[in-house]
Amino acid sequence: MISLNRSSFLNKTGISGFRSPSPGAALRRRPVSVRVMALGTNGRAGERNAAVLVENRLKEMREDSSAIADVESKPTLGGEVQDEFDEDAATEEEFVTPWCLSVASGYSLLRDPHHNKGLAFNEKERDAHFLRGLLPPTVASHELQVKKMMHNIRQYQLPLQKYMAMMDLQERNERLFYKLLIENVEELLPIVYTPTVGEACQKYGSIFMRPQGLFISLKEKGKIREVLRNWPEKNIQVIVVTDGERILGLGDLGCQGMGIPVGKLSLYTALGGVRPSSCLPITIDVGTNNETLLNDEFYIGLRQRRAAGQEYAELLDEFMTAVKQNYGEKVLIQFEDFANHNAFDLLAKYGTTHLVFNDDIQGTASVVLAGLVAAQNLVGGTLADHRFLFLGAGEAGTGIAELIALEISKQTNAPLEETRKKIWLVDSKGLIVSSRKESLQHFKKPWAHEHEPINELVDAIKAIKPTVLIGTSGVGRTFTKEVVETMASINEKPIILALSNPTSQSECTAEEAYTWSQGRAIFASGSPFPPVEYEGKLFVPGQANNAYIFPGLGLGLIMSGAIRVHDDMLLAASEALAAQVSEENFAKGLIFPPFTNIRKISAHIAAKVAAKAYELGLATRLPQPKDLVKHAESCMYSPVYRSYR
Repeated sequence: MISLNRSSFLNKTGISGFRSPSPGAALRRRPVSVRVMALGTNGRAGERNAAVLVENRLKEMREDSSAIADVESKPTLGGEVQDEFDEDAATEEEFVTPWCLSVASGYSLLRDPHHNKGLAFNEKERDAHFLRGLLPPTVASHELQVKKMMHNIRQYQLPLQKYMAMMDLQERNERLFYKLLIENVEELLPIVYTPTVGEACQKYGSIFMRPQGLFISLKEKGKIREVLRNWPEKNIQVIVVTDGERILGLGDLGCQGMGIPVGKLSLYTALGGVRPSSCLPITIDVGTNNETLLNDEFYIGLRQRRAAGQEYAELLDEFMTAVKQNYGEKVLIQFEDFANHNAFDLLAKYGTTHLVFNDDIQGTASVVLAGLVAAQNLVGGTLADHRFLFLGAGEAGTGIAELIALEISKQTNAPLEETRKKIWLVDSKGLIVSSRKESLQHFKKPWAHEHEPINELVDAIKAIKPTVLIGTSGVGRTFTKEVVETMASINEKPIILALSNPTSQSECTAEEAYTWSQGRAIFASGSPFPPVEYEGKLFVPGQANNAYIFPGLGLGLIMSGAIRVHDDMLLAASEALAAQVSEENFAKGLIFPPFTNIRKISAHIAAKVAAKAYELGLATRLPQPKDLVKHAESCMYSPVYRSYR
């Protein structure tokens, strides 16, 4: 005999989101989602009575709204929230009950993306969950649904149309979205992320249909913790946040930068296996200096000039404090597309108190370093044998430069100050040299070496004689024919990385790099380019996409319970990625592995990152698993449909 009082029933079933149907109810409580698990799963005691008990209890709750007063997940020490006992806690073989608003609401079930299976609901499920008549009679498999969706998406001519179709699917059927993305990652990655996400952000106000994350504006100052509580999921492990000031190479897009956190977190799940329910995209809206958006009637953000100084700092500080209070010490906060003047300061300020990571500074650096390490298999020697020249000295450029210097220092035991001298940067005013030091921003000063001033990139190449040319300028077509030919005249196999996004901002195309270097360049870019045939040989350009690194890095931090991000973790991630490039890849000129194996790659990266966290004493999930790769794979979210009773 099962006996539950009101409070124990709610705690054991994890009911949330239930609202009293009484329009006159004077309740002012946070809504909670209804995800009621079947009591007695797999034949345990009470299975037979569970459905009747829950149905009767829900009926009582509708009649007595006081039964749901102030029901919240109980916090643990450090502010963390215990996992809800929902389907993520069950094995894939166990049956789960996908109740949304009530047991009898099949209509609501079809509109819950977390549980909806569309035509994949079988005959028994249709009877059990009141779906008869709400669906056509055909039962379609998950595989057939994927085939149909890919067929439909390929009918669209414009990438933005494909992006909108994918976002619509994510809001309708979460597991179908992720299965589609995982199985067609090379085709769909440019759609859900760069370069298409850039256009989506530019037009976000026009295509906006439903919110996909939290928008925290200056209007919420003083009550950000309350705003965070409005998000239905409580066990958050990863937050990607932007203030929209420097979206890709497109500039200040204000509130419309939300496309970036949404896209990044989709990749955290698809490529790194982080559960979608534990991911939270956030945009901090402090206004925009983009006049076009301020005058656009469809703009969805604050219509004011961008806040700065103390007002900005106070809002960010309140946000960071509220996140830690709500979700605990181990929630990963990933900064995305903040302008240089804020990005470095935020990373330095919160790097010692929070688990924070800046993808533009650290993620880009880690993936580029991996490509350079792998490239040594094509050119021979070590990193210490090279001279590096950057076009662009912002977040990406200085971040990559610092990680290269750290890796060389680690390999040679040379002081960091010495290894930095192998690396030169060019900004909008020319080569960064010591005579400019007083006027430089603080993050550029370590790269101001002794040399006469040089204004033009091609002249800097002739003077410095670099073996590696890296573009992070955000300005398209700056690697001209003269630039590439000069690199080729100095080096037998020049390494040329045109990293700026989106495609229109790339420093050169793959075809230009291979043609102007007579097929001798080792090339990679930030945006995807098709294969190039030159004098009968097919070259496959690599893509130095941050998606290689951050999903695996995040998974490694989560599974080890890391409390801080250390530079050695980034180096470990780079080395793990470089180790995944095969001889077959090298034969095609690739310095990055294909994305078709990205979940396997992410598992290896996660294992190396977790191992480093344990080594550094920054891991809290003890004891350390014996086989970290297998443990990472076992932690990964699977998009297969669950069987509902």
